[in-house]
Amino acid sequence: MNPLDHTLQTHLPNLCAVDSSAELQSLPLYRQLKPSIDGILGFVLTGEGASGRQPLLPHLRATAWNIERGIELRGIIEAIRQHPTISVSDLLLVTELDYGMARSRNSKVPQELAGALGLHFAFAPSYLNLEKGSGLEISVQGTNAYGLHGNAIFSRFPLREAHSIALPNGKDKMRGKEKRLGCQRAVIAIVEHPFGRFRAVSVHLDAHSTQKHRMRQMRLVLDDLDRFHPELPVLVGGDWNTSTYNSRTALFSILGYVRRVLMGVRHVIRNHYPYPDRWFERHLFRELERRGYVYRELNEPGACTLHYDVADLAANGRMADWIPNWCFWFINWALAKNDGRCSFKLDWFAAKGIEPVAEYPPHVVTDVSAPDLLLSDHDPIVLDFRLV
Repeated sequence: MNPLDHTLQTHLPNLCAVDSSAELQSLPLYRQLKPSIDGILGFVLTGEGASGRQPLLPHLRATAWNIERGIELRGIIEAIRQHPTISVSDLLLVTELDYGMARSRNSKVPQELAGALGLHFAFAPSYLNLEKGSGLEISVQGTNAYGLHGNAIFSRFPLREAHSIALPNGKDKMRGKEKRLGCQRAVIAIVEHPFGRFRAVSVHLDAHSTQKHRMRQMRLVLDDLDRFHPELPVLVGGDWNTSTYNSRTALFSILGYVRRVLMGVRHVIRNHYPYPDRWFERHLFRELERRGYVYRELNEPGACTLHYDVADLAANGRMADWIPNWCFWFINWALAKNDGRCSFKLDWFAAKGIEPVAEYPPHVVTDVSAPDLLLSDHDPIVLDFRLV
């Protein structure tokens, strides 16, 4: 039996009525349900894909992509199937997948994606959502079937010993408009590739946290990798939310934005948002290097993966859940000289025991969406590599 297909839906509105995790812990109903909830969020769902496959390239290729819940799942599947770069990937490190959420038509996104593409997969739920989502998502029709959301690994070749690592929250997920149980989870598995075995990690670090908290979350992943077959090469990829901001609270975010305006908006857009490792997120990247991981040669320098436009209603709706409305006037004013847009480098690879293929430099894929259909708010990133 798949524990993700749970029957807790009738109890969730009662849990949603509380306003903090401390209040939740004192609720008799929550204490009664906690073993079941912990079992759901600690489970890793796996599935077998097509067998007998052969490598499509003389080296390995990995794609990391935040697919924004899988809301445009059909388009995402077709993009992975048909895009000349992504379609020959051996490995997909995918973040933000829904499982029974109304906003994505209650699709079981990891199973449907793997089934359509014939891939092996491992999916780790991070959150049991008590709401339909954030921003405009709250107004979608229907109710959540299972209300789960997490991260996954997909592979053309078998995955072994899949497990997940809980990454403590940077803020109380029961405060605010989007109430959730759980925390971000990295999913780890061994890939049985014909060129050799290696470890793959799909990780989504907390957006609503401090820069040092994101570093501490990554440190937990690296600690687990030190214990989990450390003799094998490892590739870590995903959305690390390296926005340069301390977003633990709205106040900290606002103060951070004021600081960047004082630094010069265009200066920050050119020299910090595309290079968060230079200063604002340096603790995370220095920790990777201190632990023997490389990242500089595995990512396209200065190429951003998320693009904000002041006219983006969906992005503004999510932001309006936790910052005051007057902030949008300030944001619009500050970005006016940059046509109301700015971009961030949020998605990354890091690794041990691999080397990039010089003939195929790592890059951000900017043409995955059609002009009239944005598949995700993130661009995928691609890395060609060899095991050493």
